[in-house]
Amino acid sequence: MSAQNVIAESFSELQAVEQPSATPQMAEQMAEQSKKGRTRTRHKARELALQALYQWQVAGASITDIEAQFRARNDMERVDGGFFHELLIGIARQVSHLDETITPLLDRGFHQLDPVERATLRLGCYEMMVRTDVPYRVVINEGIELAKKYGAQDSHKYINGILDKLAATLRPLEVKEYRSHRKSR
Repeated sequence: MSAQNVIAESFSELQAVEQPSATPQMAEQMAEQSKKGRTRTRHKARELALQALYQWQVAGASITDIEAQFRARNDMERVDGGFFHELLIGIARQVSHLDETITPLLDRGFHQLDPVERATLRLGCYEMMVRTDVPYRVVINEGIELAKKYGAQDSHKYINGILDKLAATLRPLEVKEYRSHRKSR
C-alpha cells in the first residue's frame, strides 16, 4: 500500500469517528467570542471613519480618495471594512440631512463645533438613523469613547448629551423601552 493510500485511509477513518456535538454552553461561548470579535472590528471601523471624516472636513478631498488612502495605510484585517465604507459614504451622502438633524440640539452653530465633535456627532447621528441594528446605547458609548480619545478635554460630556437627545428624537421607542425596563428593576 502506498503512502498516499495510507494517508487517505487514515483520513477516512478520522472522518468516520463521531465528533462530539457542541453543548449549548459551548455554542453560547462561541457566539459570544464571535460577537466580541465583531464589536472590536466595528469599533476600529468607527475609529478610522472618525479620522477619515476629520480629514474630509479639514482637507476637503474626495471621500473616496480618503477611503482609498486609509485602506492603503492601515491594517484593515482587524477592521470591519464594509462597515467602514458604509459609514464614510453614507455620511458624505447625507451630510446636509445629518447636520440639519443635529443643529437644533446644539447650544451653538454647527460649524462652531470642533472638527472632531462634528465628525463624532455625524457618525453617531448616521448610526442612529440608518443602523437600527446597533442599539442606541452602543452608538452613544462609541461616541463618548471616540471623543475621549480624539476630542478636546471634556468634549465627551457634550457628545454624550447631544447623542442622548438624538436618541430620544430618532429612536423614542427604544429609549422608552430601555428607561422603563431600568426603572422596573
